[in-house]
Amino acid sequence: MAEQAETTESKITRISSSRARARKPKKSRLRLGVALAVVAIALVAFGVYLAAVDTRLVLLWLIGLSFGFILQKSRFCFTAALRDPSLTGGTSLTKAVLIAFAITSVAFVAMQYGAHVRGLPMPGAGFIAPISLATVVGAFMFGIGMVIAGGCASGTLMRVGEGFCMLMLALVFFIVGSVVGAYDYTWWRLHFIQDAPRVFLPDVFGWFGAIAIQLLLIATLYILADRWESRRKNT
Repeated sequence: MAEQAETTESKITRISSSRARARKPKKSRLRLGVALAVVAIALVAFGVYLAAVDTRLVLLWLIGLSFGFILQKSRFCFTAALRDPSLTGGTSLTKAVLIAFAITSVAFVAMQYGAHVRGLPMPGAGFIAPISLATVVGAFMFGIGMVIAGGCASGTLMRVGEGFCMLMLALVFFIVGSVVGAYDYTWWRLHFIQDAPRVFLPDVFGWFGAIAIQLLLIATLYILADRWESRRKNT
């Protein structure tokens, strides 16, 4: 009986100690909570500083934070959208990018057409860039670079915030490449860009025809991406 009572008492002691350990917060969680609190205070303090400089900066600051949060939670990345179909067969991000293109296309056409009808300068008219060899070379180099690095511009910034060391290195060389490109841009503009043709689809097909062709192309790519994923799953 004495041994049974001792065994029962030891069991009760172990259960009580385990419950006490369960109630005791882990040091890692405590450190994480403190770190998050410090980050939150720093963000609020920086927002107050921006408000003192210019109230418009606060709006841009909030948009940037929201955009980064959405990117991090959705794992939205142009690199994955172009890489995953051939690497894993998944096209979820590819279709998400196509949907984003469709929405932004309609929104931009609406804004530009509204300005055109009222005789106002069209938003984004200054960004109708010439199509030249520089476009092909730049797209090819950027495509290879973002696949090797594992992230596009937005994906790199988002993953740097998450602490990915490789993307930190990619960000450094992203900045270096941007500086070199800006330094050599004058040469490219004089020899390849300046006399290259500019194509604005509403000037060629009309406003309705331009948006119809663009949405038709996006819908075709969406269907192809969906069929590609279904085919890869069935094989």
